[in-house]
Amino acid sequence: MKLRIALLICVSCLTGCSTWPGWLPMSGPSREQVEMRKTPPTISAIRLVKVTDEVARQLVNSRKQPSFSESFGVGQPYEPMIGAGDVIEVSVWEAPPAQLFGTQVTDPRLGPSNTGMVNFPEQMVNSKGQISMPFVGAVQAGGRRSHDIEEEIAARLQGKANQPQVLVRTIQNNTANVTLVGDVTTSSRVPLSARGERLLDALAAGGGVKQSVDRTTVQVARGTKVRALPLEKIIQDPAQNIYMQPGDVVTALFQPLSFTMLGAAGKSDELNFEAQGISLAQALARVGGMNDLRADAEGLFIFRYEDPAALNWAEPPTPGADGKVPVVYQVNLRDPSSFFIAQNFPVADHDVLFVANSAAADLQKFLNIVVGAVVYPALTVVNATR
Repeated sequence: MKLRIALLICVSCLTGCSTWPGWLPMSGPSREQVEMRKTPPTISAIRLVKVTDEVARQLVNSRKQPSFSESFGVGQPYEPMIGAGDVIEVSVWEAPPAQLFGTQVTDPRLGPSNTGMVNFPEQMVNSKGQISMPFVGAVQAGGRRSHDIEEEIAARLQGKANQPQVLVRTIQNNTANVTLVGDVTTSSRVPLSARGERLLDALAAGGGVKQSVDRTTVQVARGTKVRALPLEKIIQDPAQNIYMQPGDVVTALFQPLSFTMLGAAGKSDELNFEAQGISLAQALARVGGMNDLRADAEGLFIFRYEDPAALNWAEPPTPGADGKVPVVYQVNLRDPSSFFIAQNFPVADHDVLFVANSAAADLQKFLNIVVGAVVYPALTVVNATR
């Protein structure tokens, strides 16, 4: 008799609660509710995209960035050139007997000799790229190699000095530099030399990056081109360790990329990931996978504001005010092939991953409420009235 009464009460509750999902405690929408994707007035039309291998490939291709070697070429070591603003020193030697720069030197062991050598005061190359030399006049130095300047000065001293020999030495390099800024130990201007400094040399000259290698992105600006790559990729691929050129600006960027996990996963949390990026499979592993007692394996969703050009749409989407399209990617983990797809599907910064509850889990919660709030009190009343 007690059992019949309890069952009748349960059946009555279940029959009269056609809208039970609306008041049942839940961590988020069910799979069916997401698939219905009712759009709030403040958000443009939400697109639901079921993830396939082709979708994953399109997203990977849309996120490919040109490498440094593709954009700039590996290049050649910098060939030193004198430029306006550089400080140089000019030295001149004359063969004996010196005629122009000579001094009389007497050595009792060698006899009298007349040798000539003079170091001219250091001077800065002016805005016109010129320096001034006694007995020579103005000499064009800007945009030329030291060897070329030496030959011109020596040629113009012919007939004035005896077999002149000239040495031009750069004292201060103010023009052939790489600017290093960002998340490095010391922001600085790194001078270039004939050695041929590469990108990692410039970073090392600034004391290296402050943050871990796997979370740092390096940006190189050369002229009108600006490219960025994860530092980890530059270290792994020597072709990306390009030669630096004068005027390059190298910026080390610490980018704490993150995704948020919600719903019936191993844990709900916001997790950072590497600048090089991670796959959906890696993201799931970092939260402990899906909760075996609650998760709907067909209800894994990735909420993202996507670039309209990322996918080949059957019908062109309507971007919002920010130029992005709200997209919900759905992954069916009941399909074994989806685990291969998850290895290629890229997780983006600020993604929200949500795992819906299974219908069985929601039913179990409902039954627990019914049993705890209705059946037990009803049985208590029955027992009390006997």
